[in-house]
Amino acid sequence: MKQFLLEIFTWWNSRTMGTRFFTWRKGEFVGEDQFGNKYYRERNGKKRWVIYNGLAEASMIPPGWHGWMHHRVDVAPVDETYEAKSWQAPHKPNLTGTGGAYRPQGSILTPENRPTVTGDYSAWTPGE
Repeated sequence: MKQFLLEIFTWWNSRTMGTRFFTWRKGEFVGEDQFGNKYYRERNGKKRWVIYNGLAEASMIPPGWHGWMHHRVDVAPVDETYEAKSWQAPHKPNLTGTGGAYRPQGSILTPENRPTVTGDYSAWTPGE
């Protein structure tokens, strides 16, 4: 019952009722990535979509699938021997808005004290 209500009222939890119906009616399963996301395409090949495993987070799509989703390549990673390039970093989740977000030195959100002002500049005032 909970899953049914989530599909009706939320779009950020996996799929909605509309996506479920569209996938059943016109979708063709293409493959699944290491995160459990499932990829589909329309039977005529025009549209491509993903049903996320959990929260809908676009940064959870690996590079090979990203290229396929955005029509940069025609062949899905499951249909070829895709290997990540040497310059491609492994996936890191987007931590913006969480406790693990990047906070540079001097940010008001860091636990450290801000560096003291050294007085090596003079403030500009209008009219001078």
